[in-house]
Amino acid sequence: MRAIIQRVNSATLFINEQMYSQINKGLLILLGVGQADTEEDIEWLAKKIIQLRIFDDTQHIMNLNVQEIDGDIMIVSQFTLFASIKKGNRPSFIHAAPPQQAIKLYEKFIQKIKSLTQKNIQTGVFGANMQISLQNDGPVTIIIDTKNKE
Repeated sequence: MRAIIQRVNSATLFINEQMYSQINKGLLILLGVGQADTEEDIEWLAKKIIQLRIFDDTQHIMNLNVQEIDGDIMIVSQFTLFASIKKGNRPSFIHAAPPQQAIKLYEKFIQKIKSLTQKNIQTGVFGANMQISLQNDGPVTIIIDTKNKE
């Protein structure tokens, strides 16, 4: 799994020009599911994201996680995180999981985050054309790949 985690002051997701979901201060998580991903990837990634200390404490040092600031969370599926541009200029998505596999793991990831945080998680709609308006805070953007744990 690949995730882009953005620390945001706010994010609003639109589908067909209609507001679908919205969060205030917290995390916007763009999640890509690969062919080789399993529930082990979900476990590791969900725990890692929830424990990330990327919010400022009173000393303005990144020392707090999303739960410690009572932050919101939005999770949006994004298969393009598995784009390969090795050949040519048109991205290939052959390493992204097929929709039937990806939606199951995406939904399990959402459920895992819910169970870890006991919060209502905002989402997009799997496979929909979505627009996201956000105010990145910092900016702080973290990229995580469960197959390359750096």
